[in-house]
Amino acid sequence: MPKPLPSPVRYLRLGGWLLFLMTFLYFFRSNVLTSELRSAMSASIITGYVAYLLIGCVRGFTLIPSTSLVLLAIPIIPPLPLFALTLAGILISSMSIYYFSESLHLNDAFEGKHGVRVKKLKQILQGNSMIIIFTWSLFPLVPTDLICYVCGVLRIDFRKFIIGVFLGEGAICGFYIFLGSYVMQLLHATNIP
Repeated sequence: MPKPLPSPVRYLRLGGWLLFLMTFLYFFRSNVLTSELRSAMSASIITGYVAYLLIGCVRGFTLIPSTSLVLLAIPIIPPLPLFALTLAGILISSMSIYYFSESLHLNDAFEGKHGVRVKKLKQILQGNSMIIIFTWSLFPLVPTDLICYVCGVLRIDFRKFIIGVFLGEGAICGFYIFLGSYVMQLLHATNIP
């Protein structure tokens, strides 16, 4: 087990994460990302794809659902590349969150304050981790990134964790992307703006 971080380093990491969160939320809410993604796509498809993937990779640290980014990109990126890029971004983001939460040693704080609850939650997750993570990732009203933090803190088996995220997010994002693209084509075919 890695040596716990000294308090100042832990607080610097938490402070950096909060600063990143506020900056990302500002740009996300002010529609800067939409215009920048459109600009990147008009410059080059590769540039647009890379920009989308990078945004997808860091999005998880903000707890903004991937659905928001997917809905933003449906009119801009074709469905198949959008699905592949979205899934790649989610997996990279999920892995990063898993290891980031573990590196902060948040489990020490949780186990110290809520030891019995943490033990029960860990037993539940370890017994059925892939099913729980899959279901959580599939359910659109809860952020998948939250279960990534929990799995990282509780040190849930990484393979089961990442497979559950892959299957759950893959299903829900595929549904949104391909249905959304189909609806956009129908609207375009009937000349509805």
